[in-house]
Amino acid sequence: MSEEKRVTEMSSYGKDTPVGRPDIDGRAGVFVPTQQFDLENTTTIRKGAGIVGFGNLDGTLTVYFEANRFDDSSLHLWEHKARKAYERMVMGAPTVSKAKIDAKMLEQVGIIDGMGINLKSPERLGLWLERSNVADTAPEHPITLWKLK
Repeated sequence: MSEEKRVTEMSSYGKDTPVGRPDIDGRAGVFVPTQQFDLENTTTIRKGAGIVGFGNLDGTLTVYFEANRFDDSSLHLWEHKARKAYERMVMGAPTVSKAKIDAKMLEQVGIIDGMGINLKSPERLGLWLERSNVADTAPEHPITLWKLK
């Protein structure tokens, strides 16, 4: 039990979790719900969502998410959902797809910035997408680039 607790604490909000809302092209965390997140009874984050965000000084996370609720074909793939949520976050766009959440409810699986997504735990993302019945939307590689300098 102590091993499970230690893993959760290290992966939810750790030294790699960016703190504070990033500016345009800045770093943010990529998250998936943990087993403690009640996916069946939530009114916030929907299954298969791209979830990005940052740590707050009080130990919570502020996350932005996109689940393609309206079936936009350009948001079918998970990385497109994550990018959409990221763009909303860095632009400070008004949205209802935002939440302040206890860090133990989410696990950080990577980093997103203006260049792309770098998944440190692609297998954890895969489990989230399988649990959401959208495994076909998973990225093919742990690194997704969308902007070349």
